[in-house]
Amino acid sequence: MAVAPTLTDAARLASALPPLLVAAQRVATTVMQGVHGRRRVGQGDAFWQFRQYRPGDAINRIDWRQTAKSRAVYVRETEWEAAASVWLWRDGSPSMDFSSGRNAPKKKLRAEILLLALATLLVDAGERVGLLGGDRPAYGRSVPRRLADALTDNALMGAADSLPPRLPLPAHGHVVLIGDLLDPLASIEGAVRHYAAHGVRGHLLQILDPAEEDLPYDGHVKFSGLEREGDHTIRRVEAVRDAYHARLIAQKEGLARIAQSVGWTWRAHRTDRPPETALLSLYMAMADSGRRQ
Repeated sequence: MAVAPTLTDAARLASALPPLLVAAQRVATTVMQGVHGRRRVGQGDAFWQFRQYRPGDAINRIDWRQTAKSRAVYVRETEWEAAASVWLWRDGSPSMDFSSGRNAPKKKLRAEILLLALATLLVDAGERVGLLGGDRPAYGRSVPRRLADALTDNALMGAADSLPPRLPLPAHGHVVLIGDLLDPLASIEGAVRHYAAHGVRGHLLQILDPAEEDLPYDGHVKFSGLEREGDHTIRRVEAVRDAYHARLIAQKEGLARIAQSVGWTWRAHRTDRPPETALLSLYMAMADSGRRQ
């Protein structure tokens, strides 16, 4: 059974970690207190489940007794074979550097803290974790630190990309996409369906600044785009607030609809709210969605 680290252990470990990982470890440690352990996947030959035969499976793996009970052909799958890797990605585009300064960090910082905290929880549960587009997912408590180091590599993470790369991933894995998800819904849906079509389960976590949700400005305001959109002046912001809220609601409803259509999950998080709440919700959503097919 996994035992959550004590605060003393966390403090001792944190002294040797970079600040970003320290923050992530604190968030993860808090969430660990309220998370019940999940069954760990192992590297042995312990039976896990039956699944239907797929082309390429060895004939000697067919379970004839189970097959005789139905019209389908079944093979026995062990814990190691059923283990699913988790790929994590965060939006590294310039829009993620936005912060309204209303007691809220930059969206990119919050996304990276949540990514690393989630990685900490997953490796504690015995899962293989890696960055989408990076090295192969791996086990072990050293994984979060390696991910933290990799997040500083702009070439790896795609500094200017607001959408994840479309890579070939094996079926039964999970992918977690973290960003503001404000791109056109058709573009986001294309990325989601790419992975869903390969049997990958996924989770969308939308990170927004409170000002992006509330549009709290009044009067004459000049807005400057962070991604070459240019400047745009609105003489009476309060006059467009309702229309803005309607557009944002439509974007969120579209994300939820896209996720639901392929059996994925979608969550939204504001940067002025505790990261622990978002992390727990995301972690439990991953558990509830069924890690194995």
